[in-house]
Amino acid sequence: MAHVNADAWIPEEYDSEVVTRVNQNSAVEALAKRKVMGSNTIEVPRMGAVSVDVVAKGTDYTDAEPTLDVVTLTTRKFGKTFTITEEDLGDTLADVVTGYQNEWAVSYARKLDNAALACTGTENGGTVPFTSLYKAAGSGQKVKTAGAVTYALLSQVFGVYESGDYANDADTVVIAHQSFKSVFRGILDNNNRPIFVEGLAGTPSTLFDIPVQFSYGLKLSATATDSPTGTVGAQGTAGNPILVVGNRQHLLLGVRSGPESLVGEEFRSDEKILKVRARRGFAVTRPEAFGILEVTTS
Repeated sequence: MAHVNADAWIPEEYDSEVVTRVNQNSAVEALAKRKVMGSNTIEVPRMGAVSVDVVAKGTDYTDAEPTLDVVTLTTRKFGKTFTITEEDLGDTLADVVTGYQNEWAVSYARKLDNAALACTGTENGGTVPFTSLYKAAGSGQKVKTAGAVTYALLSQVFGVYESGDYANDADTVVIAHQSFKSVFRGILDNNNRPIFVEGLAGTPSTLFDIPVQFSYGLKLSATATDSPTGTVGAQGTAGNPILVVGNRQHLLLGVRSGPESLVGEEFRSDEKILKVRARRGFAVTRPEAFGILEVTTS
């Protein structure tokens, strides 16, 4: 077995190409509320709603009794190794390593989004690393298309979110599978104006004037995957694309370490082993802070 020095893990700089690719391809990495994790498991307090009284002159204040519980973040490790042969290395070590790192970044981004938002399975710490938003959300948060995506259906799913207690314009985001983009281009509002505006020169695309980020991970799957596949079917079918609208403050991303990489020697051959990983936790603090539109056949 090859021996590597675990202290040699090299974290990616915030503005590195790897981190840029992760943020471009992962809505969760780019938009979720981040929580630095100093251990593999942490508990994050979650407080219920608090009412406010009008206190008359000379009268006592009354105590608020909000429900206080916790959301648990548990670190899961997303990693991969690459064997780099001496012939491939030559004088281009940095290029070879960077190429592998960048490809890993895209796959990691898609798998994280799928695990956090669109996985239908029950959390087991392995093939289903987290309880996804789709799994946690109640039936009242979900709208199925039963056919084509329309203006009315998009308005309906926005209404699901906006009629709840956690809607906040400043923190509202839309996350959708890539297949929605072509659909949005053909939808006009009642005044024949496009509801979707593609971003230019670094500005985000918008849907109903709300920032929208697209991700290949937002297609339902039974287990977490970086390439969800399947044919659109009834509600809950693997392969159904989804759109999420909600308050990003209620997507909680625990950051333990990474993305980071390590290059070690392979003792038995003239090769090097590249390891790339990121350790993340995820939880939805309030599933009712979201509306989900699911493309279905019925």
